[in-house]
Amino acid sequence: MDDRVERSQAIFNGTEGVLAKADAELDAVEADLALARGRVLHGRFVACDKEDPAELPLFQRAAELYRRLGDRHGEAESLFWIGCFYQVVWKDGDGAVDALTRSADLARELGDKLTLSYALRHLGIAAHQSGQLDIARSHLEESTALRRALDFHPGVAANLVGLTYLAIAQDRPDDARALADEATALAESAGATNILDQLTEARRHF
Repeated sequence: MDDRVERSQAIFNGTEGVLAKADAELDAVEADLALARGRVLHGRFVACDKEDPAELPLFQRAAELYRRLGDRHGEAESLFWIGCFYQVVWKDGDGAVDALTRSADLARELGDKLTLSYALRHLGIAAHQSGQLDIARSHLEESTALRRALDFHPGVAANLVGLTYLAIAQDRPDDARALADEATALAESAGATNILDQLTEARRHF
């Protein structure tokens, strides 16, 4: 049993203060569970391309609970997943950018480099999709720098795929090849076969 759930059992001999604390701890458990369930449903969508109507409400509930609890890290992560849902599942660029920007702003304020790297990556994707290539490159390069600092090699490789496509779109073939070569080395060392498949496809556009 989660320690927070176990502590909430004290309601039978607790004071009003104890009861309030129990509510907060159970809200934290619910927020964590909602975020985790939403991520599982998103993984299923990526695997099967079939939307589950429960996914977005789970992320929204998590964000609401984290905000109420003052857990700003949890709120930033939940906002990222809301933005990711809009971008990947609903193909709604405006909805995605709003949530991703809020996530990035909050993560930057908190110094949460990992969440910031994810929000910037997907803001870069949104900018690329809307034809804002310089902005897309800036977002992806900042995300990549954060991931390098975290030694998050698969994440760096994934970003380099995006930067490769940007280099192709901006007629920078030498940069594209160099980026693809580095991404390949990182993906091979991490065993990231999906990224290697993406790089094979990217090289066809050289």
